Amino acid sequence: MELLENAVDALKAGREPSLEDLTSQQTEVELRMPSLLPDDFIPDVNTRLSFYKRIASAKNENELEEIKVELIDRFGLLPDPARNLLDIARLRQQAQKLGIRKLESNEKGGTIEFAEKNHVDPAWLIGLLQKQPQHFRLDGPTRLKFIQDLSERKTRIDWVRQFMQQLEENAIA
Repeated sequence: MELLENAVDALKAGREPSLEDLTSQQTEVELRMPSLLPDDFIPDVNTRLSFYKRIASAKNENELEEIKVELIDRFGLLPDPARNLLDIARLRQQAQKLGIRKLESNEKGGTIEFAEKNHVDPAWLIGLLQKQPQHFRLDGPTRLKFIQDLSERKTRIDWVRQFMQQLEENAIA
């Protein structure tokens, strides 16, 4: 859906849309944890697919919150994989606003790959690298590697969310 919207935007701007341009605008978030709507939570396949589509096309945090409230109202408390799915969708929105192409995290840390045009303040990032070299280092011109103990699901999501918040607070226009 987003690819189609990006193609239409390119045509409206008088540009020929290319597949490379369209896919480069996608933000990928991988936290190495189950993130799905389990079939024992939403038994009907069509309903599940409808919620996946709504989550993927949500434009902001408010829309995701509305979906979360509806899920809880219709199906009960969210299982961990469903909470993960919504958390990752929020992180994807946040990362996209900052100009982050890819965010990966696992038990030991992860990487953030910045798009060529991003809103992260390079001076703030350099300061972070100097203050905490044991936790952060550059891996090429556009990749930031972070080393943290993130073995617990909640710890991983919370740490990534807080770091993304720091990036937002130190963003440039």
